[in-house]
Amino acid sequence: MRILSSWRAPDAAQDELRREFLRHLEEHPADGMWRECTDGHITASTAVLDASRTRVLLTLHAKFKAWLQLGGHCEPGDLTVAGAALREALEESGIPALRLMPEPVQLDRHAVRCHPQGTWHLDVQYVAVAPEGAVHTVSDESDDLRWFPVDDLPESADDALRRLVARALAESD
Repeated sequence: MRILSSWRAPDAAQDELRREFLRHLEEHPADGMWRECTDGHITASTAVLDASRTRVLLTLHAKFKAWLQLGGHCEPGDLTVAGAALREALEESGIPALRLMPEPVQLDRHAVRCHPQGTWHLDVQYVAVAPEGAVHTVSDESDDLRWFPVDDLPESADDALRRLVARALAESD
């Protein structure tokens, strides 16, 4: 995957994750991108900021019952991971004309239950900026969708989401 090969990680921990993601893809050349890979699979997500960069759009995920950034699994029609991240953000927000930053801002590896025995999401995380006055629409995948001040995320926000929002702010200027 070209984007992971060329991406300059912001720190040593992120660079180790980058190498781990690349090893995963080398070990699973046929299915490492897809949900069907039981050892883990690449996913794509996006921190969507409003035009003023003072708020982030989060989804109350229907399955996990937690406030998260927008995102999900790569699909066969996705030509790039960035394309998958943008597709997911558009589908889950209903906001046209999101402007996706070209490079990921961070990587995150987390356990999920996509398979009965559990597996891993190897999440490539981007940032997008919504146009001025953007109006969102709650999708079928969400229980709710809401703008949160970037400095006042919901209590349930984990460290990975907090790091993502901080990096999104730094990269979106």
